Amino acid sequence: MVANGTPSDAQALERMFRARSIALVGATERSAWSNLAYGNFAALGFEGRLHLVNRRGGVVYGKSAATSCAAIGEPIDAALLMVPVDALQDAFMDLRAAGVPHAVLLAAGFAEAGGVDRQTELLDYARDAGLTLLGPNCLGFVNFADRVPLWTTRIKAPTRPGSIALVSQSGATASYIASFATQFGIEFSHIVSTGNEADLNAARIVRYLVDDPGVKAIALFLETVRDRDVLTEAAGAARRANKPILVFKVGTSAAAAKTAQAHTASLVGDDRVFDAACRRLGIIRVSSIEDLVFTAQMLVRTGPIRRRTLAAVAISGGVCEIAADRAAAEGVELAALTPATQDKVRAVLPGYGTAANPLDLTGAAVLNPTLIDECVSAFAADPGVGLVACFTDVVAGDQSPVERQMLTHMGIGLAGSTTPAIVLSVTPRMVDASVHAQVDATNVAYLPSGVQHGLAAIGATLRWSAWIDSSPPLTARAGIPHKLRPESERQSLEYLAEHGLPVIPAVVTQTAQQAIDAAARFGGSVVMKIASPDIAHKSDIGCVRLGIEGRDAVDAAFLEITENARRFSPAARVEGIIVSPQRSGTLEIFIGTLCDPQWGPVISVGLGGIWVEALNDTSVRLLPVDETEALSMLSELRGARLLDGYRGAPAGDRNAIARAIVQIGTAALALGPELQSLEVNPLLLGPAGVEALDALVVWASA
Repeated sequence: MVANGTPSDAQALERMFRARSIALVGATERSAWSNLAYGNFAALGFEGRLHLVNRRGGVVYGKSAATSCAAIGEPIDAALLMVPVDALQDAFMDLRAAGVPHAVLLAAGFAEAGGVDRQTELLDYARDAGLTLLGPNCLGFVNFADRVPLWTTRIKAPTRPGSIALVSQSGATASYIASFATQFGIEFSHIVSTGNEADLNAARIVRYLVDDPGVKAIALFLETVRDRDVLTEAAGAARRANKPILVFKVGTSAAAAKTAQAHTASLVGDDRVFDAACRRLGIIRVSSIEDLVFTAQMLVRTGPIRRRTLAAVAISGGVCEIAADRAAAEGVELAALTPATQDKVRAVLPGYGTAANPLDLTGAAVLNPTLIDECVSAFAADPGVGLVACFTDVVAGDQSPVERQMLTHMGIGLAGSTTPAIVLSVTPRMVDASVHAQVDATNVAYLPSGVQHGLAAIGATLRWSAWIDSSPPLTARAGIPHKLRPESERQSLEYLAEHGLPVIPAVVTQTAQQAIDAAARFGGSVVMKIASPDIAHKSDIGCVRLGIEGRDAVDAAFLEITENARRFSPAARVEGIIVSPQRSGTLEIFIGTLCDPQWGPVISVGLGGIWVEALNDTSVRLLPVDETEALSMLSELRGARLLDGYRGAPAGDRNAIARAIVQIGTAALALGPELQSLEVNPLLLGPAGVEALDALVVWASA
C-alpha cells in the first residue's frame, strides 16, 4: 500500500479514476446492482475494455463471462466488486493473482452496522492482496470527464462537461445532490462515494482531485473527517491552485471530548471546532445541498474576486430590496458608486429612476432596452465594483420578449468587461437545452439559483477570495516544557503572568492571621477562596467569599471556607486560602483553550462569569492566533456590542482583550500536548485594560 496523500498515492489513484480496463466481478442479469452498473458503461460511452466476471462463467449481457479475473489474461486497472460478503476473501485473492491494483466494494454490513472487526479483517485481506480499496458500503465513482463509470445506480451522460467534483461519504446523498444539480444545468466532473472509508477516504480523494486540471471546485458531503493531516495538505495545495473546496457537513452535536472540570469542551463542541478548522484551511462551509451546488458553480464561474464589493442590477425595485437585505445578511458590501458612474446612469434612466446600488432599471427598460446595457456597462466599469450581479429569469422553452431582451442587453453591457459578473435568476429556475442556448447566445455566466441562494453564494465567494489574498495561516510551534507544571489556580495565574498576561495580585495564606494581614495590605474589600488543584469550581461548594472587609469578617470567612472544603472535598489537596483585592470592571470575558482529539489545540472566547454558560456565545479558532484574528473573534460574538459600551457603560479596550487571547493561546501551546485545557474565567475588562481574576488548568492525565 502507498502512503496516504503522497505523490505515489496520486499516481495510483490516477490509474483507478482513469481506468481503461475494468472488471465487473459478480456480473449477473439477476442482480439490479449489476444491471445498473453494466448499463452505465453504455450510457456514459466508456471507451476502454470491460470484462464480465462470474464464477460460473457462461453468457452475461450477451457476452462471455470469465470465471475469474486471473482467467482474463490481460492487465486490469480496477474492479467493481458486487459479490456477497462471504465471497470477498476469495475475490481479493483472485484480484491479487490477476494483478488488479484497485477495487470498488459495494457490499454493506461492516462498520456502519457495528461490524468494526469485520471491516478491519476486510482491510487486512485487501492489503494482503495489494489492493487500494474504495468502500465498503459505497456506490462507487464516476469520472464524467474520462467516461469511467464504476457506479451502481443509474447515470446519464451530462449535457456538457462539468468542472465540479463531488465527494460524498453517503452514496445515496451523492445521487440526490447530482440529481438536484442536473435540474439546474450544473454538471459534475466526478462523483465519488467513499462509504465506510476502510482504506481510501475523502481527504485522499480531495488531494488527488486538487491536482486534476479539469476540476475547478471540489464539493464535499461529510459526516466526519478521518484524515486531518491529508485534508490539511489538500487544502494547502488547493490554496496554491486558487481552487475552492466546499463542504456540507452534518452531525452538529457538541461531541468533543469533555473534562469534568473545564467549561471549554462543552462550549466548543465538535461542530465549532470544525468551523474553526474550515476558517484556518480556507474551506467554504455551507448548510444545505442547494448552497453546496450553487456556491460551487458560482466559484467556477467567477474564480477569486479581487475587489470584495458588489453592484446589483434588476428591473424590479422589490428584487433590489430583497438583494440589499440578503447582501447585508451575508456580510456583502455594496459598492459605493463613483460620481462618474452615477452621472452615466442618470443620463439614461427616466426622471423617476434613482442612480443607486442595487439599481432598479425601472419599467423604462421595456420600452428602451438599451438603458439596460448602458447601466450594466457603467457598473462594470466603476473602479470600486468587484462583482456585478444582474437579476433576470431565463425561462425554459418560449421566453417572453421582455425576458429575452433583458438577458440580451445584460450580455451586451458586460461584453468586454474585465470585472467579474454573474446573471442570477430571481427564483430558482430549471434549466434545459433552450436555456443553455439562450445563455450561450449572450455569452454570460448564468446561475439559476434565485436571490437567496445567489447572495449566499456571492457572500461565500467574497469571503473565500479574501482568504486567498490574506497571509498564510500561522502554524503551531512545538511546546517548550515549563519548569513547573501549573495545577492550582495561583500557579496557573503566575504562569500566565510570565507570558505577559496581567493577573490579579494575591497571597496564599495558611492561617487566619495571615489572611487578616494580607487583607490589610490590600486595603478595602477582598476576595477569599480556597487554593486547591483538586477543587475546580470553588463557588459551587461555598469556597469563595466576595466583598470581605474588616478583621472579623476575614477571620470568619477563613474558617467557613476551610470547613466547606473539608466537608465537600475531604480528599482534596489544600494549599491554603487565596486573598486578593476585590475588583470591579465593565465586563467579564472568558478565554479557554482545549486540545481537540482531532484538530489539536483550539481557543474559545466569550462573555465571562455566568454568561459564558447562560448565553453559550463563543467564537472558536485553531491555535495559534494573532491579534488580527483575535479581534475578528471578538466581532463575531452576539454580545460584541457590550465591549464598546452599552447604555452608558464605558467602552472596553478590544486590543487589550486581543492581546490577552494571544498570550493565553501562546501559553497553552507552550505547555505541550499533555495539556487538556487552560481557561481564564473571568478576564476582567476595566478602564485600565484587562486583568485575569481566575485560571484553571486541566491535564490529560487527570
